[in-house]
Amino acid sequence: MKINFYRAVFAPVLIILAIFAFGTGVFAATDLKLNPGLNYSSDSNDGPLITGKNMSDGTINKGKPAYVIFYHRECYNSKRQARRTVELYEKYNGKVDFIVIDLDSPRSSGQSALVKSHYKNYIPHVTIFNKEGKVVYDKSGEVRNSHISGILELP
Repeated sequence: MKINFYRAVFAPVLIILAIFAFGTGVFAATDLKLNPGLNYSSDSNDGPLITGKNMSDGTINKGKPAYVIFYHRECYNSKRQARRTVELYEKYNGKVDFIVIDLDSPRSSGQSALVKSHYKNYIPHVTIFNKEGKVVYDKSGEVRNSHISGILELP
C-alpha cells in the first residue's frame, strides 16, 4: 500500500521535473516576424524591427549554431538586415538558434553579455556561433543571406 502511494505521488512529480529540466531549458527567439510597418527609405523609428516569442533570450547553446543580430530601430540598414534575418529564420527554423538584440529596448543579462563581448558600436551587427559555441562570423554592416547561409551550412 505504501509503495502504491509513493508511485502515485512521486511518479507525476518526477515526470513534471523532467519536463521542466529537459523541455523548457533555454529558448532562442521563435516565431520571428518582420514589422510590416517598416519604412525602408528612411531612418524613421518604426518600432521593433523584428517581433516574436522568447525575444529576451541571449544564451548561446552548444550543439546548434546561433545567429545573433544587433540593431537600432532608426537605421534603414538595420531594417534591411532585419528582413534578411527573418528570411534566414524561415529557412533555418529549428536548425539554428536566433537571438535578436534591439539596442533600443531593455535587455536580459544574456543579451547584455553578448552586447558587451561582440557589439562594436556599428549597426547592424551580426555574430554567428558554430555548434561548438565558437564565433565564426562577427562583423558590422549588412551581409547577404547567401554569405550567411554558407557559414551556417559548414560542418
